[in-house]
Amino acid sequence: MESLLHYTWRHKILPLGDLHTTDGRLVEVINPGLHNRSGSGPDFFNAQLKIDGMLWVGNVEIHTKASDWYRHHHDSDKAYDNVILHVVEQADMDVTTSQGRTLPTLVIPVAEQLSRDYAALLNSEKYPPCYEIIPDLPRLKVHSWISALQTERLEQKTRAMSDRVALMNGSWDDGYFITLARNFGFGVNGDAFESWAKTVPLRAVDHHRDDLMQVEAIFIGVAGLLPRLANDKSVKDADRYRKEYEYLQKKFGLPTMEPSLWSYKTRPQNHPHVRLLELARMYHERRTSISSLLECKTVKDIGKLYNISGSKLTLLAINTAIPSIFAYGRSHDKEALCQLAFDMLDSLKCEDNNIIRMWRECGLEVTTAGDSQALIQLKKEYCDKKGCLRCRFGYEFLTGMHRNRFLGETTDQADE
Repeated sequence: MESLLHYTWRHKILPLGDLHTTDGRLVEVINPGLHNRSGSGPDFFNAQLKIDGMLWVGNVEIHTKASDWYRHHHDSDKAYDNVILHVVEQADMDVTTSQGRTLPTLVIPVAEQLSRDYAALLNSEKYPPCYEIIPDLPRLKVHSWISALQTERLEQKTRAMSDRVALMNGSWDDGYFITLARNFGFGVNGDAFESWAKTVPLRAVDHHRDDLMQVEAIFIGVAGLLPRLANDKSVKDADRYRKEYEYLQKKFGLPTMEPSLWSYKTRPQNHPHVRLLELARMYHERRTSISSLLECKTVKDIGKLYNISGSKLTLLAINTAIPSIFAYGRSHDKEALCQLAFDMLDSLKCEDNNIIRMWRECGLEVTTAGDSQALIQLKKEYCDKKGCLRCRFGYEFLTGMHRNRFLGETTDQADE
């Protein structure tokens, strides 16, 4: 399996004794290079090797069979001309670059124990499969991986926020509004709220922002949910909303969404039209701008801005406010805002769900929302995707179990 050969090279899980190319030259691996995850170009950049005592700095390409070089057409691709070593499991032929240079080839076996341990991870009925080693992991290594996962999750949400800002022609107010609206759907209506937020013409709404009822009429009308107001006893004069929307729709050419896009299989307080009325009030009171969010210095401030508390505040803080603050900080090189986002996560209690309970049963300490967000990231982006070769817990499992049986030289920790 080529992925295990990549892993073997990246972490220098090499057999004891000297390494030689297929034509007998001595190879010393000083630095295996930077793993290329882009999907194009050589597998490792800027590797440092000594071949017969001469220092080489360049790229390394890895294949199960040497002939894969030709199968992938690297022999005609100039991007591979700077390859200094071809690492394979099976050297079935010599290979050349587009310039006609014959590459030195190094055969490296994947340790049998490594293959067995990796198969055990993939086929284990336990979840997560590395549960046995988690209680014994050094706290420093656990903390380091949790911190990296926390950053990774925030950066993932940052990309979604940045995409929305780009979609709205660089408007952070509009991108943030879409993010806020999506999370007002609390999962079941998230997609519908995001589609609605991309549909509602906010510049038209701005002309009537000082009139709450008109803002409400536009928000509910564009969503296609005006008929729902007539059935809601808490809403007074539903017919007036209809008349207001008919007037404003003609004035601005407002679109109307298909009502079937919305789910009412929620608690009454989370019904879509109820949440839209809340969002309309926030917009009317100018509490949906990115500047108003950036004035918040604590989660308590966010609660005052959104006028919520308890579990709803936690959800909106974790999924909307904090990622938005982090995204804005990253985009504008404001490290203080990025640090504020981390501080806010650490000030919140951890979430309580099946994922977090699973990790606690494995022996991990989970106290803050930063911890829980990191462990949600770990499960969704690594465990669920069988990404053990990218995981630091997986690294400890795979190397620790046979370090003294096969390895010559290993790194101290994963480089992910």
